[in-house]
Amino acid sequence: MDRKKYLVVTAGGSGTRMGGALPKQFLEVQGKPILRLTIERFLEACPDVQVITVLPSSHIGTWRDYCVRESFHCPQHLVAGGFTRFHSVQNALEHVPDGAIVAVHDGVRPFLSAQRIRELFNLAQAHPAVVPVMPVTDTLKVLEKRADGTLSPAPEEVDRSRIYGAQTPQIFYSELLKKAYTQGFDTLFTDDASVARKYGIPLTFVEGERLNIKITTPEDLILAEAVFSLSRSRK
Repeated sequence: MDRKKYLVVTAGGSGTRMGGALPKQFLEVQGKPILRLTIERFLEACPDVQVITVLPSSHIGTWRDYCVRESFHCPQHLVAGGFTRFHSVQNALEHVPDGAIVAVHDGVRPFLSAQRIRELFNLAQAHPAVVPVMPVTDTLKVLEKRADGTLSPAPEEVDRSRIYGAQTPQIFYSELLKKAYTQGFDTLFTDDASVARKYGIPLTFVEGERLNIKITTPEDLILAEAVFSLSRSRK
């Protein structure tokens, strides 16, 4: 029997790198908040997914009012974010039962295709931890910062062919991820896979999608507008 699907959407940040007063997840692309576009893509792929949305406590009312005003009828459990992303996911997992699969996804990654979402969920039925990644295309340099702020080369070199960038959603057997999140916080916990790996959960890595970008800067917002327009023109 397939495990039930849960989605934890992490949108608890303040979005300071975007430079505006409004958190980035509420900024609009083509007339809709990024957060709504992200959730809609998952509902399109898996209508039966149970949604848990993590938000800054000061903006839970903002999002609730928006959903009512704009008739965004998505049953979702709203959870207050924590001090870090780790603590936000920890809060959300309190509302996920054992025996399910739970996807943790950045609320500002709205462009992952519905087909790839379905493929990841299907793969996660048979593997305890599924992590989408993309090969790095830039030439990488290991550098050290000098006292005057300039950079100097470090002795080691990087084999680009072995370097991949992690994406979300990262999908886990819920009972395993919940146990992993009982560990104490570590600054090396930069995503859920790093939390799971330290706990000893075997990870399965698969290729993601190049357009599954995370919108964090004003430049990303411009790119998102272009991607959205292109995707609509192809339909």
